[in-house]
Amino acid sequence: MSTAAAAREAPSVLADEVIISADSHIMEPVDLWEKNLTPGLREKYPKFPPRNSPGEKPGGWDPNARIGEMQVDGVSAEVLYPTSGLRLFALEDAELQEACFQIANDWLIDYCKAAPGRLVGIPSISLYNLKKAIKELERCKKAGLVGCLIWQVPPEHLPFTSDYYDPFWEAAQDLNMPVNLHILTGFNYSRFERKGLNIFKATVNTKLYDAANSLFDLVFSGVTSRFPKIKFVYVENEVGWIPFFVHEWDKYYLRFRKRVDMPYMKKLPGEYVAEQVYATFFSDPAGGCLMERWGQDTFMWSNDYPHAASTWPHSREVIARELGHLPKDVLRKVVRENVIKLYDLKIDGVNA
Repeated sequence: MSTAAAAREAPSVLADEVIISADSHIMEPVDLWEKNLTPGLREKYPKFPPRNSPGEKPGGWDPNARIGEMQVDGVSAEVLYPTSGLRLFALEDAELQEACFQIANDWLIDYCKAAPGRLVGIPSISLYNLKKAIKELERCKKAGLVGCLIWQVPPEHLPFTSDYYDPFWEAAQDLNMPVNLHILTGFNYSRFERKGLNIFKATVNTKLYDAANSLFDLVFSGVTSRFPKIKFVYVENEVGWIPFFVHEWDKYYLRFRKRVDMPYMKKLPGEYVAEQVYATFFSDPAGGCLMERWGQDTFMWSNDYPHAASTWPHSREVIARELGHLPKDVLRKVVRENVIKLYDLKIDGVNA
């Protein structure tokens, strides 16, 4: 083995460094909602096709098993998102969605109690009724959950460019609950079965189209300007595209800004993104090549456990291969410090 190759092996790159996954998942029981919904709402619950996900581990639904599986992967803590619950963001029945999310959040609260500080849950929030949304956000914070998950693609009648969401943005900012937007949430391609070439096109092209457009709306409509302390998190969209997009936005903002009335834009679009927008990735070599120049304070590594695409049980090897070129201070930010700072995590023996 060459000296250069040896330097990119996990023991050399990470040694005994603590790593934290900023995007992992729980696996909800298949009957969670049908078992706990009231009879009237149970009748409205859609019949989803069963998941076909070979290789998923028991830790997805058993938190005690998960701790052992985290040890195998060399991961000290994980930020947890739904799995089946992601598809519920496309529900059009507000009452049903609110009830489903409360059930899911209760289950997640109990799951995380098995290892406080190591299992960190993100609650799902329905945004059809903002008073109820804020109440649920407050309840989940008191229960120990962090941040909040909303739809990445809202319904057409509730675009992010409207001021409809302002009370929620204000509440999330005041509560220090970062707002997370995850792939496969809302009114996008995830509602439909993907077949043939569309499997690839949707999973890559359309996914990034959704992420870039929602981020554009949040920045260019003035959300990040009006709420300067709010943090948005783009989850599982990877990160290599972000520096390119913000560079282009800055370039054309400077070129065309006199043609559009945007008095709320006090800074370049890219400055708002750099200061208020975080993003997770689990295998993005192109993004890794850019991190010395862009994203070292806001990009966060993840393992996507226990899904089929997860880097488990080889996460440390993947980090070494794709991020081993980074200076140690940058690497520590990306694999641990950024996520600790973002969610104000308290993990035994770890300082951001």
